[in-house]
Amino acid sequence: MHVIARMNVGGPAVEIAELMRGLDPGGFSQRLVTGYCSDDEADFLETQATDLTATRVDGLGRRVSPMDDAQVLNRLTRIIRASRPDIIHTHTAKAGVLGRVAAKMSGTGVKIIHTHHGHLLFGYFGPVKTRAVVELERRLSRVTDHSVAVGDSVREDLLRAGIGLPDQFTVIRSGVKLNERIDKQTARRQLGIPDGPVVVSMIGRLTRIKRPDRFADAVKIIQQRGLDAVFLVAGGGDQEDMLRVRVDREQLPVIILGWRTDVERLLSATDIMLQTSDNEGVPLSLIQGSTFSIPAVATSVGAVAEVVQHEVTGLLTDLSSVGIATALETLIEDQALRAKFGLSAGRSIQGKFSLQGFLRGHASLYSATMRR
Repeated sequence: MHVIARMNVGGPAVEIAELMRGLDPGGFSQRLVTGYCSDDEADFLETQATDLTATRVDGLGRRVSPMDDAQVLNRLTRIIRASRPDIIHTHTAKAGVLGRVAAKMSGTGVKIIHTHHGHLLFGYFGPVKTRAVVELERRLSRVTDHSVAVGDSVREDLLRAGIGLPDQFTVIRSGVKLNERIDKQTARRQLGIPDGPVVVSMIGRLTRIKRPDRFADAVKIIQQRGLDAVFLVAGGGDQEDMLRVRVDREQLPVIILGWRTDVERLLSATDIMLQTSDNEGVPLSLIQGSTFSIPAVATSVGAVAEVVQHEVTGLLTDLSSVGIATALETLIEDQALRAKFGLSAGRSIQGKFSLQGFLRGHASLYSATMRR
């Protein structure tokens, strides 16, 4: 039984969908329990995974409410007792708390696995709240049979914080499967992009941790330097309105596309991938870009360096908008360097983030957990 707070468009939703579609149904029977997305989010089950079914639980979404969460906890406990799964696999922070507590409260002896798709140790909260999160995760790790980290850096950050033990963790990297690319000129024409400019794409949620304000600052610098580039933004979130206002007010060369399901078209039109976050797990959009041999400019946070190799497949930067803009300028101005990095990106990604490896890793983990 997979338990996740909500299946909003993003890496965790993609991974769960791939597991439910890809694991051998003769060996694994899977069920998905999730909440509802917020109004400013796209629901992956409604937009890209209409073939999957889920048990929806009111209140299991993003918002934290003690009264609602207590009701969710009781509902999850009843679901677990009725279904009696062998394994509860929780994903994301809120569902990780409620799902694991409900699993213990159920009294069924169900095994518990939790995936850390990232972590909340940097960039989300102030010092006091972060300490509370760390203490809660430490306690929960004691009732967790096994933990999955999406990257080595994520695992090491958690272990340094005293969350879990080394032999409790397995690193399973995301698996990516995309359709074939389409002709670049065709893709750009379909997206309303003129011929000529270098196309820089940022794909993902527009939330505070992703720093769309830093993105806009870097675009402004590129514009002031007179570089011929246009920026695509695919995604939405609570910072989307802010970004739209800035783009309109400052006449920035940015096309905001909102939530999209045609990622292959976006990537086919793209010359450079961009990520400006304060914190990341292993960013799916940069993995997708690498499979299309697209170089990247990204802040060196979380496990980003496991996807983007500095001066090999792209450029890693500090958290300053000037640093991001300068790295972008380097690639915008040098087509040969873009081609070199892109070729290396395509080669480096092969096998490292394969869907087959992702599925094999989970199948082995589930089987080993049951044997233990």
